[in-house]
Amino acid sequence: MHQIEAIQFDCSGAIDPEWGISREQIEALAGKLEAIRESVFLEDLPLLKSGGAIPPEKQPLDTAFVDLPDRMLDEYEVSRPTCELTSILRTAKRFQGMVDRVVVLGIGGSYMGARALMEACCDPYFNDLPVGHRGGRPRVFFAGNNVDNDSTRGLLQLLQATNDPGNPQSRWGIIVISKSGGTLETAAALRQFINAWKESFPGLNLGDYLIPVTGETGKLADLATAIGCSERFKVPDGVGGRFSVFSAVGLLPAAVMGIDIIKLLRNAAWMNDHFRLTPAATNLVLQFVAANHLLEIHRGCHIRVLSVWSNLLESTGLWYDQLFAESIGKRELGALPLTVVNTRDLHSRAQQHQEGRRDKVINNVRLARTRTGPLPVGRTGWNQDGLDVFAEKTLAEIMQAAIQGTNAAYHEGGRPTTMLTLPMADESGLGQLMQMLMLATVVECRLVGVNPYGQPGVENYKKHMQRFLRG
Repeated sequence: MHQIEAIQFDCSGAIDPEWGISREQIEALAGKLEAIRESVFLEDLPLLKSGGAIPPEKQPLDTAFVDLPDRMLDEYEVSRPTCELTSILRTAKRFQGMVDRVVVLGIGGSYMGARALMEACCDPYFNDLPVGHRGGRPRVFFAGNNVDNDSTRGLLQLLQATNDPGNPQSRWGIIVISKSGGTLETAAALRQFINAWKESFPGLNLGDYLIPVTGETGKLADLATAIGCSERFKVPDGVGGRFSVFSAVGLLPAAVMGIDIIKLLRNAAWMNDHFRLTPAATNLVLQFVAANHLLEIHRGCHIRVLSVWSNLLESTGLWYDQLFAESIGKRELGALPLTVVNTRDLHSRAQQHQEGRRDKVINNVRLARTRTGPLPVGRTGWNQDGLDVFAEKTLAEIMQAAIQGTNAAYHEGGRPTTMLTLPMADESGLGQLMQMLMLATVVECRLVGVNPYGQPGVENYKKHMQRFLRG
């Protein structure tokens, strides 16, 4: 049994008879939420695993993400030498010994989870550190997520400018993530980075430096075969892209960075147990859904502000923006997710949140403690700024005062808030948080009658883009 320090959720900042919701409203929704939870485990998962016909109203059904952490950990315990997690760890170690830089190509869910994990769990300036300070792990860059000419060329120029063909420590490799291989942004980037790699390393075998994460069949699978990639990983069946962070899609890049993916999965699995076994009154997932849904229905809070109180969590917020928006934004339904980073964005968005339209709920995400030692304001010998009075205060203490002060101001103005508290920005906090938000997204989609899986609107833009390109 592994000890888990659980995240906490508090919705008391949204409880008010005049401008918020009531405890009674949350309690009244409990039965419906618990019934949806039961349907996930007793209907959706068994239906998907049976291989039988899926009813039209449930198509697509990509619910296999739910117990993915548990299944991967079980395989690791039972069949460690041959399981997928061991293969991921082995490949990551091989790559760490071969390259100084890795380019991760992917778009949407194929890169956003990995980027969130990097920013939350690695050093904030990971790529700028000397190799010894990175523990011998390669720098990681993300591309193939936009058809932006200048940023793509900039990364290609950086890779070529820092390449020394005679120095093995300057080599770089590619991880490409695409279930089909047909997504234009990623496929076009793959061509460009393959050509740059071949130009940089004419005497090496591309198949050893290119790792695809893709489907069993498809364009990228065929390309990997043609190139002769020595290793490849599968995007699991029944797992949609934005729900795939705890598959090889997120775990392979994370392992290359040196993130403890076993710890990450154990915490995600703990959240599954909590979600499945805990009554609605104390269930983090169901309480989060209840508070946000009721505020939207009864108070018109159609904008969900994820207010993260750490730079390390910005990409986690952007990952959630995609997860929630692409899942619930159908049939003219669904609140708009919006991530802000504080205290930075208190100087840009807080004015509107405080005195603008009453269409927002502020879902705070804070860290109970920092990863590194407390940094005091200190003394310089000058006091023109008047900060000597706070010289012994640390940045963590100032952050806590800002959180308290901002939420007190929101409450005075009748603005609803909630508070998610993570123990720390690490594999423990991210494993729990990401699984919680994925489960909450599915529950709320089922609550409002929307299929959480699939993204027909996104497919429509791709169709029209192809038409204009071919035109």
